[in-house]
Amino acid sequence: MKVIGVVGMPASGKGEFSRIAQEAGIPVIVMGDMIRKAVREAGLEPNDTNFGATANRLRAERGMDAIAQLCVPEIRRLNAPLALVDGIRGDTEVALFRKYFEGFTLISIESPFEKRLDRIAARARSDDFTTADALKNRDQRELGWGLGKALEQADIRIRNEGTLEEFERDVKHLLGELRGDP
Repeated sequence: MKVIGVVGMPASGKGEFSRIAQEAGIPVIVMGDMIRKAVREAGLEPNDTNFGATANRLRAERGMDAIAQLCVPEIRRLNAPLALVDGIRGDTEVALFRKYFEGFTLISIESPFEKRLDRIAARARSDDFTTADALKNRDQRELGWGLGKALEQADIRIRNEGTLEEFERDVKHLLGELRGDP
């Protein structure tokens, strides 16, 4: 099984990358879903504060790769030739995936701060916010988990600063290369 991982700052385009992969028939495991599930199971309101606190708690209890640990069995259950894990937040998670999945490929999605802020305002998820200060705070929280180190370890970098159509074209091309399409 070949596994690719997607890493990027909040609202850089990880979800769009995953959507495009899923539409191309590639199964996707979303790391944030593991946190959302833990928040639900704890009976907490689904908001940025509770997601962040739950992620911090899991990491404090099980180590900085706690969310990746929860994903490994989910990825294996897929039993697919190629799978994608979305939402890597730290270098210890990258190390865990590289340990369990030979040839693990890490893709960094890079996008400017202002574009990311605009996307957050437009998507209106329950854990989203619309101020620059809130995005800066979230960026800092995730950088504290080792996100910057994970970004540095990317095998492939893709820019997401144009239109959705341009990004979709670039992602489809990249996925075709990773699948070995002619």
